Amino acid sequence: MPVRRLQYCVDNVWKDSRARKHAAVMNPSTGEQIAEAPVCTQEEVEAAVASCRAAFPEWASKPVAVRTQVLFKYRELVNAHFEELSVLLATEMGKNLEEARGDVFKVIEACELGVGAPLELQGHSLMEATRGHDITLYREPVGVFLGIAPYNFPAMIPFGWFIPSCIVSGNCMVLKAATMVPQTGMRLLALLIEAGLPKGVVNLVTCSREELTRLLEHKDIDGITFVGSESVGKKIYLAAAAAGKRVQCLVEAKNHALILEDAPLEWTARRVINSAFGCAGQRCMALPAVVVQESVADEFVAILKKLAQDLVVGSAYDPATQLGPVVSAAQKTFVEEWIDKGVKQGATLVLDGRGCRPAGFEKGFFVGPTIFDHVKPGMSVGDEEIFGPVLCVKRCKDFEEGLSLMNANPFANGSSIFTTSGHYAREFVRRTDGGMVGVNVGIPVPLAFFPFSGHKRSFYGDLYVLGRDGMRFYTQIKTVTTKWVSPAESHEAKVSTWEGTINRDL
Repeated sequence: MPVRRLQYCVDNVWKDSRARKHAAVMNPSTGEQIAEAPVCTQEEVEAAVASCRAAFPEWASKPVAVRTQVLFKYRELVNAHFEELSVLLATEMGKNLEEARGDVFKVIEACELGVGAPLELQGHSLMEATRGHDITLYREPVGVFLGIAPYNFPAMIPFGWFIPSCIVSGNCMVLKAATMVPQTGMRLLALLIEAGLPKGVVNLVTCSREELTRLLEHKDIDGITFVGSESVGKKIYLAAAAAGKRVQCLVEAKNHALILEDAPLEWTARRVINSAFGCAGQRCMALPAVVVQESVADEFVAILKKLAQDLVVGSAYDPATQLGPVVSAAQKTFVEEWIDKGVKQGATLVLDGRGCRPAGFEKGFFVGPTIFDHVKPGMSVGDEEIFGPVLCVKRCKDFEEGLSLMNANPFANGSSIFTTSGHYAREFVRRTDGGMVGVNVGIPVPLAFFPFSGHKRSFYGDLYVLGRDGMRFYTQIKTVTTKWVSPAESHEAKVSTWEGTINRDL
């Protein structure tokens, strides 16, 4: 099959790049190259920013009810191309078809949130806030945003978390698509243009970190939204915030679940397996660590091992596949090195996923389901993000010790408890550090009407993606104080130093 050379998009026109370098886009199931993405030049990236800046005034001036019409039409186009998008995503990223379909569906869900913007963007007002003065608050667009997308959710994150809330609020965005998986985003942008998006409102580039770094302080970039590693996210946050830009950086996680002895063990284990090995563990809401009460730990680990061994490992686009490949050869090596490290650190290897080669796909980037038991505090395999199908089991004597083990982790995207006790469930919800909490739920991600709210070192910024936070991140507040002068007042000579700003007569 010939390797497809991809383009970038500025002003709704797909263009050939003058890039000297192109990054390989692979099929993780086969290990074969299927496309190449340009490492866009600095001039091409600058052109994308300039296009957004030029488009912003007119787009911002459109009534919000006009902007929502684009999302209404876009939702229908994504629905019409749903299966095509899902297969494309599975092919270039490695998720199985069910997971890929969910990724695409999250774009539809975000559009349904975005079309409610006429309500969410409303301000408020107060007549006679002080004597003779009325105060009104408006929410207005901010300007041009830079969206930096990761590889693991090539539909949901750029075209769900970023773009709908950004553009319906009246802003423009330069999207840096993930170089390893750009085709899904390119197809989604083509559909957005077909839905009636004016030129320059969203431009798409693929480039290296060098080109991006220059945009962190760019005078025409007003805000940045990023999803990726903590090391990169923290640098982006510090540099962009120092330059006076609003920033949200959603970064790493090491989500934990607490399994108490009263939980239904097999029912719970099935949810842990789904959470730990779904998307081959390549999601920040995966469940890579469970803390199990000692009295049931042996039985629980045995159930986990059996269920994990029963998973069907295969190509992403085979409907029977439950566990697909990781995204790249480098990621496969990275995950297997973590398994090596866990063994050296003394954790008990219950199930080893190294050397996994499904029949007919021996050159694919596969890591089989892996389970470690007896993972102790201080073992980095249980504390740091691996981003692969590796599950670590920690043991505790009771609820208090288990909660302490979980809260000791520096990352706090999400956390879950499995129990039939209302008392312990309530205590867990109240005292866990996790920003998104599940009670008998393995993946506690709320629907798009609520924000994606990681805590501690899983997030840098002030306002989260999605929900009301998303609309607030993409808008700025303007307050207007008004005083209309009556004929009687027009002859008054005295003006108070605190005119209209204190609600008392001084």
